[in-house]
Amino acid sequence: MKMKPTITVADNGNLQIHIPMLIRRMRGRKTVIAPHALDGEITGAQEPVQSAILQALGRAFSWADILESGQIKSISELARTLDVDGSYVARILKLTTLAPDIVEALINGEEPNGLSLAKLTQTFPEDWAEQRRQFGFATD
Repeated sequence: MKMKPTITVADNGNLQIHIPMLIRRMRGRKTVIAPHALDGEITGAQEPVQSAILQALGRAFSWADILESGQIKSISELARTLDVDGSYVARILKLTTLAPDIVEALINGEEPNGLSLAKLTQTFPEDWAEQRRQFGFATD
């Protein structure tokens, strides 16, 4: 956000305070993100990391390790063991094919505005450059 907070005095003497902010959903709650203080930018303030995305990434790589180790033989067996739908397991496992720099950005909370777990678990290309474009990480 480029705008800074402003304070103005109305004709009737009341103060009007305008504070630009973002409202994001996190874990079913709304979080207010106000990146600037009245005297300038807040130093050291970090935007919150989307815990649903982090949780899904953790599950994806954990489940992939379980499958690769042979502890569990198939996605359907893993789904039964976890008592979840097989298509959910498959969608989450697909996150392991994201470009490494995308995964790193997600872990660091540097996802583009509007990127959600729902968007990440939709069909996406295998090509990393195409993934960057689709999800808004492309720099070109």
